[in-house]
Amino acid sequence: MLDQRSSYEEVQEAFNWEIPANYNIGVDVCDKWAEREPDRLALCFIDTAGKVSEYTFGDLKDYSNKLANLLGSAGIVRGDRVAILLPQSLETAFSHIAAYKMGCIALPLFMLFGVEALEYRLSNSGAKVVITNADGVKKISEIRDRLPDLEQVYCIDGPIEGANDLHGELSGRSENFIPVQTKADDPAVIIYTSGTTGQPKGALHAHRVLLGHLPGVEISHDFFPQPGDKIWTPADWAWIGGLLDVLLPALHHGVCVVARRFEKFTAEAAFQLIAEQGIRNAFIPPTALKMMRSIPNPEQRWDLQMRSIASGGESLGTELLDWGRKTFGLTINEFYGQTECNMIVSSCAEIMDARPGVMGRPVPGHKLAIVSDAGEVLPQGELGNIAVMSPDPVMFLKYWNNPEATKAKFAGEWLLTGDTGILDGQGWIQFVGRDDDVITSSGYRIGPGEIEDCLIGHPAVRMAGVVGKPDPQRTEIVKAFIVLNNGHEGTDDLAKEIQNFVKKQLAAHEYPREVAFVDELPMTTTGKIIRRELRSLG
Repeated sequence: MLDQRSSYEEVQEAFNWEIPANYNIGVDVCDKWAEREPDRLALCFIDTAGKVSEYTFGDLKDYSNKLANLLGSAGIVRGDRVAILLPQSLETAFSHIAAYKMGCIALPLFMLFGVEALEYRLSNSGAKVVITNADGVKKISEIRDRLPDLEQVYCIDGPIEGANDLHGELSGRSENFIPVQTKADDPAVIIYTSGTTGQPKGALHAHRVLLGHLPGVEISHDFFPQPGDKIWTPADWAWIGGLLDVLLPALHHGVCVVARRFEKFTAEAAFQLIAEQGIRNAFIPPTALKMMRSIPNPEQRWDLQMRSIASGGESLGTELLDWGRKTFGLTINEFYGQTECNMIVSSCAEIMDARPGVMGRPVPGHKLAIVSDAGEVLPQGELGNIAVMSPDPVMFLKYWNNPEATKAKFAGEWLLTGDTGILDGQGWIQFVGRDDDVITSSGYRIGPGEIEDCLIGHPAVRMAGVVGKPDPQRTEIVKAFIVLNNGHEGTDDLAKEIQNFVKKQLAAHEYPREVAFVDELPMTTTGKIIRRELRSLG
């Protein structure tokens, strides 16, 4: 969508949105290419044993059409929520495509989620079907009786108790399916985002969200795509960063996506994959970059032919940018956004010099400003809320079943990101801070409310407060301050038990790496935890 020009100003001036009235993500990223070039490579999947399998756009069309016919025969109709609880895989890709072509609403879910986190999201969304693997089936089986809307569970790993055999049931299904006609503003996907209070909120996005992402993806990869491009990310496709910053934009452009199922992500494995697969482009979160930086002189060990690397979630410092230039021979581009309104700020080494600590300029097509809480635009150089003017193609439609939270997200025509920053005279935005309560750990934005709710479910815990504690590798770690019920003693063994409890119920990246037992929590007169006082305790 972007015209490559010699300066940011020229690119911005030449840009115009092209959002058709009727638009369907599944048709765009799959059927469009399958009709033109069915043998064009779409997906290269490497399993945990290192086996490589390649799939064309024609393959994706056949698989997604079969799945659409299967789900249709099971009573799934337009508007129903289809949950996809899978790691990077062929099935993840064609499940999304099938859901979009049916006019259903996809619900991506992390394999890291525990049963409590899954129960909330599946119940809140009213998901009617879950497509998952054997591990996911086990988790769903624990909560199935508390999910009255859930009608079908399909397993990609073959026959298993509590689920239907996905590939067995796809066998013999027709490869012909006529996609429903959807408008660009029709709902397509719900991605749950962690908030500062209470449970996570489901950000509902329209089909146009993919088109809204394209300028940011293109500019953060120095005008993606270029001949020979091939893209990969270690980020889970259940995260907006994996799904809408990599998988779907690449397929839109007909670029092959590398999918790798690591048993555990390591820096060595990442470099090996980049070299073996000839990966040219990658979205690599800062924490993964920091892990990769621990390998001495990787450019001498592997043949690295990278053209672009984009990173987002946390600011990159001078040392990491210098390391990127030395290792890959390129400048890593930073971008910024959030689940509700993603890929709205970016740097682009092709047309502007990187400024360490300054995340970039507004991506062409998006109007940003620094505003007051009331939505008044503030003067240049003044600290305030980073805000995006609505309407905007990349902006969410609403929070699922939460009109109050949706209303609170806006101040007049401005969407408030919840982050603070400063805008200079050339349009560069310096990120200053996040909403105080959101914890940024290993690239994840973690809301304390869900963790606190989980903690008080432990029989020993009476009250809990959760904050982020600065950490050199993860940016922050989750730290929990706990008031115990009578009859319990704050021992190391109990701390470990509580940590494992959260890890099982929620997710491995959300458990408190530090636990402190306290007599009471600092509270406001209205009963809210004063987190800044907890942070001051260390």
